[in-house]
Amino acid sequence: MYVVTVRFEIKPGAMARFMPLMQENARASVADEVGCIQFDICRDPENANAVFLYEKYTSRAAFELHMQTPHFHAFNTAAGDMIADKTIATYAEVWP
Repeated sequence: MYVVTVRFEIKPGAMARFMPLMQENARASVADEVGCIQFDICRDPENANAVFLYEKYTSRAAFELHMQTPHFHAFNTAAGDMIADKTIATYAEVWP
């Protein structure tokens, strides 16, 4: 499995517009992409502008396909100006 984590810092006042876009991207990823196993959206109770994603794919190639989907491009275009900072990390799952 290939795991991707993303930490977003959303610009003040943009969270109400950002979250529906993120939720639709996550929903479509799990529903429409054979290689997307999991797509969790988390909020930090201590930081109202932070969003953390935990995504699991069958392979790196499946993640690369995800980044080419219409729903990913729609999210990326619509949410781009709402994002103050974004940190991406990738991992190979080693257990279980």
